[in-house]
Amino acid sequence: AQNPPHSRQGSPRPAQPCREPGSAPEHRHRVPSSAPSRLSPCPSLPARLTVSYSRSSGPGGQNVNKVNSKAEVRFHLASADWIPEAVRQKMALMHRNKINRAGELIVTSEESRYQMRNLAICLEKIRTMVTEAIEKPKVVSKETAQKLIERVEKMNRERLRQKKIHSTIKQSRKADFD
Repeated sequence: AQNPPHSRQGSPRPAQPCREPGSAPEHRHRVPSSAPSRLSPCPSLPARLTVSYSRSSGPGGQNVNKVNSKAEVRFHLASADWIPEAVRQKMALMHRNKINRAGELIVTSEESRYQMRNLAICLEKIRTMVTEAIEKPKVVSKETAQKLIERVEKMNRERLRQKKIHSTIKQSRKADFD
């Protein structure tokens, strides 16, 4: 039995509908938990991420009208047990404009012409968000804080002194017509 020229050798991939009739062209699938990242040596993200692709307005000329290259990754932040509770709360505060009413954190990328590169960028954005939320704010010592306050006060005094000098120069230019 010969295979048709357009088919591949090996196991055939089951046909899946890309979208429901009447809906926007979009593809959704789950990211495998062992998906390696080319952008970061960080451990891979869990499979609870929902990934969808749609047409991008990014670079590509006429290609953007035909190819679903924009990647959108979303997950329910409150139930993301792979992120510690304190970090989730901080992420919810830091990125509240990226969370929808259902509580899903939505990250998109349309920087590239390629789906997989946009997906990698989205995953890297999520890793960066988690890393930023994990970082503790720097604690400033009392001596350093005092030095900063003194510098600001000195700069303000100098600014007011320069302002007074400038004012006297302007006043001296005015002519008295008495």
